Amino acid sequence: MNATLWTPTLSLFAIALACFCAAAVTMAQADELDARSSSDDQLPATLEATGFNTTAGVVEFQPQYPLWTDGADKRRWLALPRGSAIDATKPDEWQFPRGTKLWKQFSFNGKPAETRYIEHGRDGVWRFAAYVWNDAGTEATLAPKRGTAVKAPHGRHDIPSRSDCIACHGSAPVPVLGASALQLSSSLRDLVARGLVRGLPQQMLREPPQVAAATPVERAALGYLHGNCAHCHNTGPTRAPLALTLAQRAADPAASRAEVLRSTVHAPSRYRTAEGDSLSTIVVPGAAGHSVLAHRMQSRDPRIQMPPLGTAVADEQGIALIRRWIGELPSTSSKESQP
Repeated sequence: MNATLWTPTLSLFAIALACFCAAAVTMAQADELDARSSSDDQLPATLEATGFNTTAGVVEFQPQYPLWTDGADKRRWLALPRGSAIDATKPDEWQFPRGTKLWKQFSFNGKPAETRYIEHGRDGVWRFAAYVWNDAGTEATLAPKRGTAVKAPHGRHDIPSRSDCIACHGSAPVPVLGASALQLSSSLRDLVARGLVRGLPQQMLREPPQVAAATPVERAALGYLHGNCAHCHNTGPTRAPLALTLAQRAADPAASRAEVLRSTVHAPSRYRTAEGDSLSTIVVPGAAGHSVLAHRMQSRDPRIQMPPLGTAVADEQGIALIRRWIGELPSTSSKESQP
């Protein structure tokens, strides 16, 4: 098995950080989800036992706005029970049938490090697990509930605790973060044709959804924020307790763009640096260096960084995109003038 570098003992601290950025849920909700997701002790001991590589009808998919994880290469698979389909009547809150299984594999330099597993149980409970690959890449075994870490090119790769999984997946409207009408926009016609997705509004088949934006740079930037931040920063009841939304909606692209701009551009931030400097606005048009959003994305100080979990290395390309978007915003624009 990969050499374990660190056994985390601060998962409650991690949850607190996540809740600050609003990780997904209140502590009471996180405790309830954690108890439900792991109380049956039925998580398979090996990845193979989950049905990985053996389940019939497995579909590989790729979200158009993937989550950054320290440069890891990722592959994702989905399996639905025979004869079932995803209910896409609400395009931003797909309903997955009981028995749904999903896997996401993380690799560095072609070598698998971990595979995460989500299952919508026959009892209606969502369960989360991570499996650690051995050095030979031949077998993956269940990671400890408290999480662990393995070697990676950048030093170490943290494998999340079950509570960390819930902190991110529990704050979104649906626990599956990378499969939605927006994220799988280019695949919708194929998914519907294969009978895997039902109830999707016909307009989205004629015109696959996209992020509403004034420019291609803005579309890419807002999409990046959606893929990396919206699981906590959204408008749902279990969102982070901040007046900040970075979520896009396929059902109403223009309105969701407006919500993001209103809550970021010229918006005051509760965050203050330890040095007490003048950073106090989430996005300052034309001035990425004075914008809290860019500052916190760049930092990997655990007291400052965003996202607070799942990454130890800043995404330089993603940050450059956000800085470019901020730099292109008219410096004379005002919060009130945003659509």
